[in-house]
Amino acid sequence: MSASSKPVAQTWFGPITAVQRRAMFALVPVAVAFGLVVGLAFLPLASGFGGIAKTGSESILELPEDLVLPPAPETSTLYAADGETVIATFGDQYRVELDYDQIPESAKHALIATEDSNFYEHNGVDPEGIMRALVTNVAAGEVTEGASTITMQYVRQVLSYTATSPEEVAAASEVTMERKIQEMGYALALEEEMSKEDIITNYLNTVYFGHGAYGIGAAAQVYYGKVPADLTVAEAALLVGLIQSPSAYDPVNGSTEAALARRDHVINRMVDAGYLTDAEGEEAKAHDLSINPQEANNDSGGAIDSEYGFFVDYFEQWWEQQEDFGKTEDERKARLYRGGYEIVSTLDVDLQEAAEDAIEKQEPTGSEFALGSVVIGAGTGAIEVMAVNRNYSNDISENGPNTSNDEYKGTYPNTTNPLLSGNSALPGYQAGSSFKMFTMLAALEAGMPLSTTIYSPYQYKSQYVVGDGEAACGDYWCPVNASQGEVGDYNMWTGFGESVNTYFVQLAERVGIANAIDVAMRLGIDFRNTKDLGLVTGEGANNFGPFTLGVTQATPMDMAAAYAALPADGLYCEPIPATSAVTNTGSTIAFPSECDQAVSADVARAAVDAARCPTGDGAVAGNCTWGTAEVVGDEVDGPVGGKTGTTDSNSTNWFIGFTPNAAAASFIADPDSPQHYVGSSNLGKPAETVADILAFQWDENGEGDFTPPTDLVS
Repeated sequence: MSASSKPVAQTWFGPITAVQRRAMFALVPVAVAFGLVVGLAFLPLASGFGGIAKTGSESILELPEDLVLPPAPETSTLYAADGETVIATFGDQYRVELDYDQIPESAKHALIATEDSNFYEHNGVDPEGIMRALVTNVAAGEVTEGASTITMQYVRQVLSYTATSPEEVAAASEVTMERKIQEMGYALALEEEMSKEDIITNYLNTVYFGHGAYGIGAAAQVYYGKVPADLTVAEAALLVGLIQSPSAYDPVNGSTEAALARRDHVINRMVDAGYLTDAEGEEAKAHDLSINPQEANNDSGGAIDSEYGFFVDYFEQWWEQQEDFGKTEDERKARLYRGGYEIVSTLDVDLQEAAEDAIEKQEPTGSEFALGSVVIGAGTGAIEVMAVNRNYSNDISENGPNTSNDEYKGTYPNTTNPLLSGNSALPGYQAGSSFKMFTMLAALEAGMPLSTTIYSPYQYKSQYVVGDGEAACGDYWCPVNASQGEVGDYNMWTGFGESVNTYFVQLAERVGIANAIDVAMRLGIDFRNTKDLGLVTGEGANNFGPFTLGVTQATPMDMAAAYAALPADGLYCEPIPATSAVTNTGSTIAFPSECDQAVSADVARAAVDAARCPTGDGAVAGNCTWGTAEVVGDEVDGPVGGKTGTTDSNSTNWFIGFTPNAAAASFIADPDSPQHYVGSSNLGKPAETVADILAFQWDENGEGDFTPPTDLVS
């Protein structure tokens, strides 16, 4: 018998080809699985369902609680410290919740006719649909029809809707036998818990229609600018048609022919199902699409949409690290954007505005140099201000040229870089002589009093060995003072007030640089730069003499928090952007400050007394000569201390100041190019900025005084 005369297998739907035969064998496991659930579907639900669940089918039929009534995503709101001013909202879905009676009959009929014509006859799984899909898939040689009922689709969309990570979203819709079986099992169990009306209502309230619209209520507004009750049959059919593929049938972005064809298909199905007469169907198809697109009322929120973007961005990063809000960062972010929290932040909007004004007066937005300030509460860690002469924005199309490579855009005036709080890619800026504070604190901890006097020449040959080409005299580091007139005997009051380099290098030699580094770390200085971290850790730390003059990089957030510990009697508190949150169930979550006694109260009080010299405020326990930032004492009508920070060749400039209630750190630098020095013309701008900020802070909320030192004076 020739090959051409071999008998061909026949079935009731026609002859089976070789391709189809192979496909049938490939689909046997699927058919078996479908058969299992079909068997369950035929069981009387009034009796026996529970028995099955108890005999080994828990993995299929056990129903997660939120499948019955999935939590509706609720926008979270971030308030200022006053608990009233909204500074940001967080939400990722535009959804209008509707009751069953508010959904037009045409939309319900269109959904049932198109997606699940046996919806009212099955128990969540449609055996007839499964058999039809098996036949279709065998004929096609692949899985082209899934036999998903509306209930099964609802299960799938809820699993995706409530997912808290990209992996969970993918798992909710992956095409596997295990996922399909679970989906069917959930659908069977779901129909035990919910009425058909509730399933239809929840489905049409949560399914995605494109353009940020979740649910038929949002879709009616986005595509037609209408409430659902005003939708025509043709409009309802178009919207239901979008469910299969919002992008492929998008009538807004050019897919008008596909959208029209899909709409007419839905109308034809409504006619076939008996929901429309032939005449009504033809009348509906005669209408144009006539869409009236509207912007989705989607409070995507976050930092981009807030005028306090740098603070809000920091808050989001902080929230994602709080383990109480989920096991992973994705889960924590999902809860922020969907959980409906009412969060009270630490931002003082009045002080923030004063800081912005002070910055603009010194270095307006648009400058290639960044001038920014952070204010932190003493003894609380509360971040009260994050201000910089930049707009928080992703749009850099109109930015100026990058100062290190003019082929690229710079980060001014628009950027989302964390200029004030830093990260691994932006570790901060050299803080200069403001680091002398850590050496002074280490010396005070070692028992050296403020009166410790050291002769300090203009240039000093230190004990610190440096590499070839870096030393000013032989193999040793030989720093110099800011002017040749700075020569003579200095103590901590006068050496700190005049910022005498050679005094502090000698003080560092006596106390040990490693001890100064240790104090800085206890006060929260985070060495994000790999090179800096290598220099301040390990056996070589005690040879890192330049540390005392601030050659490592720091952020204004870190410096403000470190100095805020001084008026708090040495209590260091990690910066915190929020104080409390109320959940959507009404319970309150408090965010306590994490504080440690970084240095003793006696040491902190002595350091504060010396820090009053640079500002011209005047020490209580000793004598100051003159200060490098007396403008601060002139402007602040209250007790104030602080320290300037200028680096070699005026590459950057800093000032960190504090009252009994708060510390403010301000810097000026070029974030795009460390080699683009701010120069002498910009020196003093951070001090002027802090003077204005702390003057406002003291006038608005200032109280108390510094506690004078009783120990470590002489």
